[in-house]
Amino acid sequence: MQPRLNPFTTNPGVYQAMSALQDRVDAGGLEHGLQELVKMRASQINGCAFCLHMHSKDARAHGETEERLYLLNAWRESPLYSARERAALAWTEALTNLPQNGASDADYALLNAHFTPAEQMELTLLIVVINGWNRFAVGFRSVHPLTANGKPIPADTQVANA
Repeated sequence: MQPRLNPFTTNPGVYQAMSALQDRVDAGGLEHGLQELVKMRASQINGCAFCLHMHSKDARAHGETEERLYLLNAWRESPLYSARERAALAWTEALTNLPQNGASDADYALLNAHFTPAEQMELTLLIVVINGWNRFAVGFRSVHPLTANGKPIPADTQVANA
């Protein structure tokens, strides 16, 4: 896969605007682990390898387990996620798949049961921002760092046009 352009350096003003939104999300107060699960789930839906690489690494660095990361795509069938996490993941899926499914009353009721109105706004902004980052990375074919077990993969062993 060849990158189309580097969205992080091509137009610094756009990158700074997205970074400002990300800074606002980071300052919002939602627990870090929940944020990483939401970022991972939206990135799974959007097929963003760059973001999945980044956020799985960040989640593990902050104590997330491999098992929960592996099972995130099937969170509805796993008892490993709390009721609050389930509400956030359902809202993430609803807003990420908005054109297909809308934001149902059932998903909102679940959100409302586990998040204050202020937290609902924080979570929604988080979902908006990760979906934005996904669109930059997928649209411009950003390539995640090529590593195996945390070590760079030599260029001569990488699959061409992966």
